[in-house]
Amino acid sequence: MLIINNEIVEELLDMQTCIDVQEAAFRGLASRASVMRPRIDVYAPSQWDDSYFRWGSMEGACNGFFAIRIKSDIMSWPKNEQGEVVNQNKFCIEPGTYCGLIYLFSTKNGEPLAIMNDGILQHMRVGGGAAIGAKYLARENAETIGMIGSGGMARTYLEALKCVRDIKSVKVFSRTPANRKAYAEEMGDELELQIEPVASAEEAMKGADIVCSCTDSMVPTFDADWLEPGMFVVNLNDFEVGAAQIERFDIAIRQGNEKLKIPDGYGFMNAVGGGTGGYVAGSDEELERVPFAESEDGPRHVLPSFAELIAGDVPGRTDDDQITYYENQGNNGLQFASCGGAVYLRCKELGLGNEIPTEWFLENIRN
Repeated sequence: MLIINNEIVEELLDMQTCIDVQEAAFRGLASRASVMRPRIDVYAPSQWDDSYFRWGSMEGACNGFFAIRIKSDIMSWPKNEQGEVVNQNKFCIEPGTYCGLIYLFSTKNGEPLAIMNDGILQHMRVGGGAAIGAKYLARENAETIGMIGSGGMARTYLEALKCVRDIKSVKVFSRTPANRKAYAEEMGDELELQIEPVASAEEAMKGADIVCSCTDSMVPTFDADWLEPGMFVVNLNDFEVGAAQIERFDIAIRQGNEKLKIPDGYGFMNAVGGGTGGYVAGSDEELERVPFAESEDGPRHVLPSFAELIAGDVPGRTDDDQITYYENQGNNGLQFASCGGAVYLRCKELGLGNEIPTEWFLENIRN
């Protein structure tokens, strides 16, 4: 049994491998060689009167590996002057610390193989997913990016997109001028790219071949009128792209299923968390801390999946004027199984990771 930390993951997992193993796993869904369970969240009141505890888990299996990724978060949802929830904050124990773990098992004999910190792998698997979308839906000659957001995911998206397209220039917008300036300088140096910080999302998008929305926003980050012929758009979370934007896309594909279809009842509420759904504890007064989607709002549009696209069941891009969209959600557990399995194999090959006795995790009492 191995304990694998973020430093080891960062050393061993390169972005091209991350893209390749995920794509193979996603293709396996069409042939039933892969399987995953959509994410399920559990909500319970926390000790703070403006926050809620949220537990999230997701599972997947492919190539002889099964992974479950778990996270323990204290969530809060700040509101603007109009009382609208605009983003979400999270931490574990205290701001700046987080708890996310990947448990990896063998599907050959059930053996527990590894426990990994999820931080680096989490960023890379999401960026890799965006690159898979671009590989199939962006124009072959796409070379410019409009980046909305300048955080860690915006950095990972850019690294990943360079693996599948010959990117030459980027315009970046985020709400804090210092952050977008730092992004432009640091990522420009790291990837040897021309990156220009700009003052609005509209300016970032203008003339871009690829548009990336990489924020924690719970409202759309751009107007549908800013879309131009030939663009490829990819998001980070469901809320960044709304119904008005979806209507403008000629082709829209979702990575996979992210949410179980469960009717409300027995503690399950579809509208909790702005529409992501989950099992919920708490009084009516306590639940006032948590956002709930209206029936017509939230991430409820249903799009064809990547598995359907590569199986030929739905068309992809057929000309350079189409506006295409990849909703980079779903297949989460499968991402952790494929990428986690790749990291584990490299650890075994190189003798890395902290080994602990496997028998600590076994027992002689039937479960």
